[in-house]
Amino acid sequence: MAKQAKMVVDKAFSISKIDKRIYGSFIEHLGRAVYDGIYQPGHPLSNADGFRKDVIDLVKELDVPIVRYPGGNFVSNFYWEDSVGPVEERPHRLELAWRSLEKNEVGLHEFKKWADAANSEVMMAVNLGTRGITDACNLLEYCNHPGGTKYSDLRIKHGQKDPYGFKTWCLGNEMDGPWQIGHKTMDEYGRLAEETAKAMKLIDPSIEFVVCGSSNKDMPTFALWEDHVLSHTYDYVDYLSLHTYYGNRSDDSNDFLAKSDDMDEFIRTIIATCDYVKAKKRSKKNMYLSFDEWNVWYHSNDADNDITENHPWQVAPPLLEDIYNFEDALLVGLMLIVLIRHSDRVKVACLAQLINVIAPIMTDPNGGGSWKQTIFYPFMHASKYGRGVALQPVISSTEHETSGHGSITDIEAVAVYNEEKEEVTIFAVNRNLKEDVVLNTDVRSFEGYKVAEHIVLESDDLKVVNAFGQENVKPKTTQQTTMDNGELTSMLHKASWNVIRLVKDNK
Repeated sequence: MAKQAKMVVDKAFSISKIDKRIYGSFIEHLGRAVYDGIYQPGHPLSNADGFRKDVIDLVKELDVPIVRYPGGNFVSNFYWEDSVGPVEERPHRLELAWRSLEKNEVGLHEFKKWADAANSEVMMAVNLGTRGITDACNLLEYCNHPGGTKYSDLRIKHGQKDPYGFKTWCLGNEMDGPWQIGHKTMDEYGRLAEETAKAMKLIDPSIEFVVCGSSNKDMPTFALWEDHVLSHTYDYVDYLSLHTYYGNRSDDSNDFLAKSDDMDEFIRTIIATCDYVKAKKRSKKNMYLSFDEWNVWYHSNDADNDITENHPWQVAPPLLEDIYNFEDALLVGLMLIVLIRHSDRVKVACLAQLINVIAPIMTDPNGGGSWKQTIFYPFMHASKYGRGVALQPVISSTEHETSGHGSITDIEAVAVYNEEKEEVTIFAVNRNLKEDVVLNTDVRSFEGYKVAEHIVLESDDLKVVNAFGQENVKPKTTQQTTMDNGELTSMLHKASWNVIRLVKDNK
């Protein structure tokens, strides 16, 4: 007999309206993300601007509302002036973060054009590694000021009359990390971020800021960094950034799927730290979170080290090209559930990254087409059906043991209510690798609703991958959910991602 779990989903148990930017992503000048990723002039699938139309179509399928740019580690030695003006006059530079050659063929103007084509906003980052206040202000003036000044007129001269109007700005990247070009101490960075934000707000009071938190929760200064940085910047910034990546280096799949619990704890700890600074400052303002780098990342580490150490200064080398398997897709689904459950404080999130570099979308390096990695699907489902109000589920789940996380729940789930569309969507993962679980869900508060579909992503092989022209992992619609008197009965197969959709029966 299958295990049994229970859940209550009630429209009164509201967490928050979900900010659509929680389904954002990230494109850095790194590897084949830009060149041979979004941009490949001469390719039969590229448009007149050199942008891959097939890639744009896949980004639209994911419905990515905001894309962080141009980094990442890249931004800490980014000279924005090199990326504007006539392409043929732009300099080539040694890119220090990833030891590559940056030709600046794609810059601010081109990326904005691509983002517009992909129906995405740009989340712009400024260099607070090797540069500072003056350069950040000049960049903002170039991007957002209407005209009549040195840098806004330069933009107009470059053929862009209207301002870009970038709203969300990152004040550097991972400034606590010793690997960062221009790495700072917590007080050095806090003071610089504070003064940069104050100056930029004078130019454009409508913009909002993301200030750097710790690069991950295992950093030696974790939480102390947040305290110091926010003590400087709390009154001037809107979001604190979080980054995390998970891997299965020990090949312990059972424990790997428990790592979303670490993400949940990470967010809770950061919220507590933010609220401590709020109390210390006697502030009425809540600090929101921008989880602007998250994903699975470990498959490509050895190849990356070989390229950066032994074959440097290539143009668009194949860096960070993780090929994701089925269990990676399950963890991505679990991480999405965590983000939705924390949507009262997490307002922006960026799956890192979008094309070729630790990405849901890949392009064939031999001039062929594009294809979807396993992780494409849970992200697409969440972005497509996870718009509305997040509901806090009350779950009573069976459990199983793990090597590193003790006893964990079999079922992780969250629900989203879209009142406008009269839809309810339950996202659920059975992370038990050996046993199916029957989930009984009380949805009586949604009177008059019926089951529209139950989408499942599952595989008997946790290590199976997709490839160009070979889609081994893809979703299917099943009949595994029935409804009777306001109660759903759903069979959640072992190791499966489930999307259970209810719609109002208007007959």
